[in-house]
Amino acid sequence: MDATGLELVAQRVRDGVGDDSVVSTSFFRRQATLEVAPASVRDVLEHMRDRDEEPWEFLSSLHGCDYLPDEPRLGIHYQLLSMERLDRINVKTRVGVEEPVVPSVMDLYPTANHQEREVYDMFGVVFEGHPDMRRILMPEDYEGHPQRRDFPIGGEPVLFTYNEKKLPNWYG
Repeated sequence: MDATGLELVAQRVRDGVGDDSVVSTSFFRRQATLEVAPASVRDVLEHMRDRDEEPWEFLSSLHGCDYLPDEPRLGIHYQLLSMERLDRINVKTRVGVEEPVVPSVMDLYPTANHQEREVYDMFGVVFEGHPDMRRILMPEDYEGHPQRRDFPIGGEPVLFTYNEKKLPNWYG
């Protein structure tokens, strides 16, 4: 896909979903990115999979990103693949930390199941409509979201008890 192809896809999405669905487009280092409004992300992905004249039938990746200090700071990136054309497009949306909610696309792309749970666990983005929205990597009682840029680095000190009596207590 080139920059012209990206603009054609964006126009088809605007025509099929609504003018306010597409926030912007960018073509950088041969990567096409369509930025969409958070409330429209599910409708856009459904349109691109089912109703676009050049369908994007496979979700190859769904991941999160923290753009601190920019606002809205939490990004959700969907990388779609056309198996027929062997072409990729990135669809992204951004939400604030105050209300990090986007619609789930698990029913459209079953591969999103664990990926949405991981973004929830690491960044705190809630995927509304996901049937099992709980932590996948961290313990259920863990507080915070470790991939956010404002998460404290260093964590808790680890005590090695095998030589506890021989060494001074460094941790108070």
